[in-house]
Amino acid sequence: MISKIGFVTLAVADQDVMAEFFVDTLGFAKTVDAEMWPGARWVQVTPPDAQTALVLERAADFGREPDKQYPLGFSCADLAETHARLTAAGVPVTEPETHPWGSFIKVTDPEGREFVVNDKG
Repeated sequence: MISKIGFVTLAVADQDVMAEFFVDTLGFAKTVDAEMWPGARWVQVTPPDAQTALVLERAADFGREPDKQYPLGFSCADLAETHARLTAAGVPVTEPETHPWGSFIKVTDPEGREFVVNDKG
């Protein structure tokens, strides 16, 4: 029986730029970088200790445009520290917002998409 979500895909314009962002800026590990077929790569990045990976697929390899939004949200253990670290790295990030259901920030990636990071990590 299915036991977990293994990966989620994000169609991007440039796999190298996005992999660098996730690995060098966000602290993910590049867990797979392999040819799928001539000219197409499977680039997979994974947060530390995570069970679910993010596959950065080059949209053009599948005859489509890059995704306009993320198919998932991220969580962290310390929202203030994450906000401070991303701000110091020059990453566009909103100020933390708090609501009855939790707190979050929005982060903009190098291709202009926003994703949410909440404090549920």
